[in-house]
Amino acid sequence: MSAFPEKARILIVGIGGIVGASVAHHLVERGWDDIVGIDKSGIPTDIGSTAHASDFCYATSHDYLTTWTTLYSVDFFEKMGHYARIGGIEVARVGDQQRMDEIKRKVASGKAFGTRARLISPAEIKEKFPLIEEDLIQGGLWDPDAGLVIPRSQTVAGKLVDQAVDAGKLNIFANTSALSLIVEDGRIRGVKTTRGEIRADHVVVCTGLWGRLVAEMAGEDLPVYPVDHPLTFFGPYKEFEGTGKDIGWPLLRDQGNSAYMRDTGDPRTAEGGQIEWGYYEEKAPRLVHPRDLLEKEFARLSPSQRDLEMEEVLEPLERAIELTPILAELGYNESHSFNGLLQTTTDGGPSIGESQKIRGLWYAVGIWVKDGPGMGKLVADWITDGRTAIDHASIDYSRFNPYQLEESFIRARCLETAAKIYNPPVHPREPFEGGRNIRRSPFYEREKELGGYFMELGGWERAHGYAANEHLLDKYGDRIPERENEWDNRHFWRVSNAEHLELSENCGIINLSHFHITDIEGPDHVALLEWLCAAKIGGDNNIGKGIYTHFLDDEGNVRADFTVIRMADRGRLINGADAGPRDINYMRRVAQDKGFDVTITDVTEKYITIGIWGPNARENLQKVVADPDGLLAENFPFASIKPISIAGKDVAAFRISYVGEQGWELHMAYEDGLAVWDALRSTGVIAVGVETYANSRRLEKSLRLQNADLLTHYNLLEADLNRPKCKEADFRGKAKHLEHRARAHQPAKLCTLIMTDNIDDKGVARYPVGILPVLDPQTGETLIDELGRRSYTTSIAYGPTIGKNIALAYLPWSYCQEGRQLQVEYFGEIYPVEVASIGYKPLYDPENKKPKS
Repeated sequence: MSAFPEKARILIVGIGGIVGASVAHHLVERGWDDIVGIDKSGIPTDIGSTAHASDFCYATSHDYLTTWTTLYSVDFFEKMGHYARIGGIEVARVGDQQRMDEIKRKVASGKAFGTRARLISPAEIKEKFPLIEEDLIQGGLWDPDAGLVIPRSQTVAGKLVDQAVDAGKLNIFANTSALSLIVEDGRIRGVKTTRGEIRADHVVVCTGLWGRLVAEMAGEDLPVYPVDHPLTFFGPYKEFEGTGKDIGWPLLRDQGNSAYMRDTGDPRTAEGGQIEWGYYEEKAPRLVHPRDLLEKEFARLSPSQRDLEMEEVLEPLERAIELTPILAELGYNESHSFNGLLQTTTDGGPSIGESQKIRGLWYAVGIWVKDGPGMGKLVADWITDGRTAIDHASIDYSRFNPYQLEESFIRARCLETAAKIYNPPVHPREPFEGGRNIRRSPFYEREKELGGYFMELGGWERAHGYAANEHLLDKYGDRIPERENEWDNRHFWRVSNAEHLELSENCGIINLSHFHITDIEGPDHVALLEWLCAAKIGGDNNIGKGIYTHFLDDEGNVRADFTVIRMADRGRLINGADAGPRDINYMRRVAQDKGFDVTITDVTEKYITIGIWGPNARENLQKVVADPDGLLAENFPFASIKPISIAGKDVAAFRISYVGEQGWELHMAYEDGLAVWDALRSTGVIAVGVETYANSRRLEKSLRLQNADLLTHYNLLEADLNRPKCKEADFRGKAKHLEHRARAHQPAKLCTLIMTDNIDDKGVARYPVGILPVLDPQTGETLIDELGRRSYTTSIAYGPTIGKNIALAYLPWSYCQEGRQLQVEYFGEIYPVEVASIGYKPLYDPENKKPKS
């Protein structure tokens, strides 16, 4: 072994697992050298999750990014000669309609994101997997690309490391622990280890179960938690004796029982001659903080393999024996069985990306084997290019607010996600129970008195509707369908649509406290915003105005959207609750990299916003302002901002609308919010839940939502949000943006679709939620544009004014014709849709006259 080096370009902490090895491989592929990898134990790891993982891969999920990373990883493993594409089955038992519905939904998501999953009959399941009791299942899913990393992901990790070492790009040091980080002027400069100090330009933390301990050295935390995963073994099983196979039958997932099963192949292979049965605890997941992990010398098997008591799994195991009696016929291998630690996260996504506190320190934690190579590629591309080919918002560590990195929040949320790893199916609108009531508006108690139906976003409790308004159902009931299907109706309140209609006919106020608000100050605040924003920010004429604009990445694709309010001494960025944390971290990094003299401050909790909208908005607002005539159209132009006074409180009134009606956003200090709310309510206007703002009227107005409709997969012209002219000043992504503008047409366009028939085969009207693939009626295939991007609904909601289900979806240019007939799939059934508009063209008030009235 060579001497421990004094410096490296990149240091990977945790090189021995599949994630660290994959990061190293892809960094080398991108041209990096002088890489050093350390691991606290062996290389490949003999203590991490990679050392005991079940190593199987299913690609089909309801998330595009992880579907992509798994499909990439499957191909990667196979090209290395280490993948058995044996196929995988998911079953629904007789009587478990919830699971059968979820399987249908998964098949539709597979069509949206590019897997080959399909529905399969009980007879075909029995044919492919003879160990199952056919009469106990009603159907299932077949994924021909599911399979097993062979002989172990541990082997692949070792091979990847060896290749990088042999290429002269990587030096490795086993049994070398990180003790502390070397940080100078907010930037990583190296790591102190048990072998000494090493300086490095970049440090990538790939320590898996121990990731939080390294983050602690940086003064921050990662929202992940190791959790027990019971793995049991039964044998001897000799069905594949003499075949040399690592696995014989397809993988089997019985997710209604929160379990899976696979054979381990030929008894002569490493772990062969057994049946493995694994379980994910639904009722009482056992979380283990990494500080409580045993060291290697004190663990019976390893620190990531904890002792298992049969009582922990007896009930689900008995159910498994009913379905696959072979488990009762074989002997239980107690010495081989254990609780294998894997990681669950607070929101289902891993923590990847640069530290929020230390530049050059990167995390890649909370990643499962099936995604290891794919995530490794994203990390390498991100470090190299500053971006990834697909949108990474859902995995970016900077997406988290400070409160989301507190221990109590992490534990509460991880307990919930751990209990839902396999079962029950998670609804697209599923709220969390833990980690709630962190942020509340100053008029929260008033909303409670109104019977608010609260959900949470960005820590804020947001009422989606109010029980006090249910009398409006008498007025509008004939225009608001009842949702007979429980899934369609779950986490939805019918009164929300009544509030929507009342706002359109009269007036309503909406709590918008959830806005993420950032102040950008300092000598260079205009220069920074001018560089980052696609719209013109500078110039004295913009002071006192609100400017809707975007951040683009270097490829000219859409990274963010928000409104900048230009003040004399600062820019105030009004952003979405979930997008704001990423954008503030991004701005700080860009300012530092380009040397801008600015101060960027999160002021989210200092200010709140109330929207007042509707044809009678001006009339009602005039009742409570000090200067009623100041609100007249000739005195208060659309899109302008003026100071007003309500109940003796200073308010910045911004004449803008996200709900397609006359009105204002009212911005004020948090402590003034209650007085303003009470004054507005005294006029008789109703409180309207955020459902109207965020979903139903947004879709009627074809308005785009960041991280749903706006992604770095697509450019600004494809989203149809480009300005008529490109500004003169340079800005990030301008060169590519100009290239896009020079095209005769874009490869795709974000279009508005309406469902022309929503009746299912049971005669029930459906109101879809989630992501649906968009299909060609002639072929039944998902639409794919010239860049290989697949079409699916990015947003969908019922619009009570239009009286239809409305969706947004990017369509290939050749399908962008108004009136074009297409299809979507929802729970295994096909529904007709029509292209209602190409690009940004609202269904409601298409000429946008109402907001300007």
